[in-house]
Amino acid sequence: MDFMTRTETVSPYKHILIMTAVEAEREAVLRGVAKAEIEQGQEGKAKFDVQLCGVGPISAAAEAAAYLAVNPQYDLVISAGIGGGFPGLADIGSIAIADSIIAADLGAETGDGFSSVDELGFGSSRIPVEPALPERLMNAITAAGWPACCGPILTLSTVTGSQTTADELSRRIPGAVAEAMEGYGAAFAAHRLGIPVMEIRAISNAVGPRDRESWRIGDALQALERASYFLAEVL
Repeated sequence: MDFMTRTETVSPYKHILIMTAVEAEREAVLRGVAKAEIEQGQEGKAKFDVQLCGVGPISAAAEAAAYLAVNPQYDLVISAGIGGGFPGLADIGSIAIADSIIAADLGAETGDGFSSVDELGFGSSRIPVEPALPERLMNAITAAGWPACCGPILTLSTVTGSQTTADELSRRIPGAVAEAMEGYGAAFAAHRLGIPVMEIRAISNAVGPRDRESWRIGDALQALERASYFLAEVL
């Protein structure tokens, strides 16, 4: 697979942990990273460590925290995998890169609607990402002719299955580009330890009514491989 790009940057990140939910995502990331490392003459340098965190924010947080507790060398943690994209912002087959990571269902229902933990005064549902990296990665991908965007990526314990919920999420979190189930969990564990974070999602389906027949998981995994190739070049 020819991704046809070159970037010339010096990275301060020497040890990078990438967490994926399932093995198919892990394999796609490994393929992309390996291709970039071979082209850069960096094969075998072990800059990237790709580990499984399981499905959902609780599993992601627990696995990331446990792994980082015994492997403290990482200076960047990335949650990566496939996810749903908000139509018109992150279409199927494109790459969504988080400029913030948001636990979209962490809060309470009230008589006036949903209130986040921020509004309730119990902490924050948002985790900032490492500055400048999302735009650098997006620019590298789009310069090679592949679709990519930056914006908030939502973490939910229950993925969206109706247009009503999709519309409500878009209203509450303007500009949200994608949703998945692990980003906030893995990011919270890293952020708690002072480690910078990122999240990358390859889009397999549209956020909205659940229609498994329209999902393109194979295309999304190929897009995830491409994103991982560019990630290894940028970093």
